[in-house]
Amino acid sequence: MADKMRVLLADDHAIVREGLRAILETEPDIEVVGEAAEGQEAVNKTDHLKPDIVIMDLTMPGMGGLEATRHIKQTWPDVHILVLTMHDSDEHFFQVLHAGASGYFVKGGSSSELVAALRTVRQGDVFLYPSMAKKLMDDYMKRVRTGKDRESYDGLTEREREILKLIAEGRTNHEIAELLVLSPGTVQTHRARIMAKLGLHSRTELVKFALRRGIIALGDR
Repeated sequence: MADKMRVLLADDHAIVREGLRAILETEPDIEVVGEAAEGQEAVNKTDHLKPDIVIMDLTMPGMGGLEATRHIKQTWPDVHILVLTMHDSDEHFFQVLHAGASGYFVKGGSSSELVAALRTVRQGDVFLYPSMAKKLMDDYMKRVRTGKDRESYDGLTEREREILKLIAEGRTNHEIAELLVLSPGTVQTHRARIMAKLGLHSRTELVKFALRRGIIALGDR
């Protein structure tokens, strides 16, 4: 049996943490290793407990979830962050992705959706709640209609362009990490930033972008 997924819960409401723990402890492959009521505590417990994933609320007293996410990803890039929030605004959404979070889950989703999100994130993929994925798609279509593909691509760093090409070729995060001598967590962070900058929400859309821009040819995949 594979190692259990170690999860840290960070939310300032005890009732939310209790509810999340009750949901997750019914899953045989998930272990809740700790709880935090504010951002600095989440950072400290990440250091001590070494979770695989932190479920992070955005709005907490003291250090907020966004700042805590940035700190955790800078210090422990292999730790995944799944943001759990009531906010579904574009502003919060893109800030979260740029901070390095691997997923964005809006409170109100079902317990089965939450568990699926955790498993998606642990595999190194990005999870976007359906309403947020639609926002990304809408933004992408606006860019296509207004010819902003060139502007978006020009905004990528050389490293991001390199990783974009490898993702479009079908490489996994672990394969990219080995090729570029990076950690999988660092590759995941770059991937999330690429998706946010280009206004894309899936690997399929990323491949279409790469084909359209001539970054890859059909025979490259």
